[in-house]
Amino acid sequence: MSNPNAEISPALLFNTINAYQRTATIKAAIEFDLFTLISEGSDTAQALAARCDASERGMRTLCDYLVVCGFLTKRDSRYELTPESSVFLNRNSPAYVGGITEFLLSPMLIDGFKDVAAIVRKGGTVMPEEGALAPEHPVWMQFARAMAPLMIMPAQRMAQLVGSPPNRKLKVLDIAAGHGMFGITLAQRYKNAEVVAVDWPNVLEVAKENAQRARVSDRHRTIAGSAFDVDYGSDYDLVLLTNFLHHFDPETCVKLLKKVHAALAKGGRAFTLEFVPDEDRVSPPEAAMFSLMMLGSTPGGDAYTFSELERMFSSAGFSHSELHALLPSPSSVVISDK
Repeated sequence: MSNPNAEISPALLFNTINAYQRTATIKAAIEFDLFTLISEGSDTAQALAARCDASERGMRTLCDYLVVCGFLTKRDSRYELTPESSVFLNRNSPAYVGGITEFLLSPMLIDGFKDVAAIVRKGGTVMPEEGALAPEHPVWMQFARAMAPLMIMPAQRMAQLVGSPPNRKLKVLDIAAGHGMFGITLAQRYKNAEVVAVDWPNVLEVAKENAQRARVSDRHRTIAGSAFDVDYGSDYDLVLLTNFLHHFDPETCVKLLKKVHAALAKGGRAFTLEFVPDEDRVSPPEAAMFSLMMLGSTPGGDAYTFSELERMFSSAGFSHSELHALLPSPSSVVISDK
């Protein structure tokens, strides 16, 4: 709620209009590998300019701007990483996600937002080939490789929610597996878990690499193709639907969920990871703003509220659904019982 006593200012308007500069600046900083260099001791504009073959004036301006944005701190003439930059933007960190700019700033996504008025009029993407949903779109390999480190923590949190005895045999279906980290993390936690990952063949190569790296490849197999078309098999204890339903309209989601319901064993459960806004659809911010991402990049996708997801699962035959936050991740998990 706005403060009626606050001084009226056009700052929000100008900051929003100029927000493209923030995007361009963080992209440049990642291209220079600036955060890694600072962590290694090149912490002045002069030193960074020498390492990056850039002008000292340009590097000072770039770093000062990053300080204002909250990515760096400055003491005298020296720059330091913030805790977030140290974890996510330092290439030496296991949670480095700088590569995500290849996906989030790809022409495939950016072009979809060049005319927001057009997507609002249409009620969906104006991109050709159904946007990011085009079969075997190469952007999903970029996404899978870049997002894997960021998904480790929510994957661990979600695995804890399974709550089964450590030695229980689990048959797990990982739909639209991408990098595969959610199924792989379950296989690491449950030594008798067998995971079947479904995705486009090019994306599954990333999941296979990650399974090998995690030493669970002997319990990780794949089914290549569209989740709507391939034969899943049956008698799964768990089906994982991570960051997938938001790409589709409710009718299409229900169609898929009926197929998921049929693949589950008696007493089986579906674990659905999503950005789930509150019923007011404007909070929390990260989940609420995701609706615009879906409006601009898909024909009919959305960030669905829990009540909307609950209705979809009920229509597909599930008996009960409950919502679990995955803090500090902005995502939530909906657990649905067959």
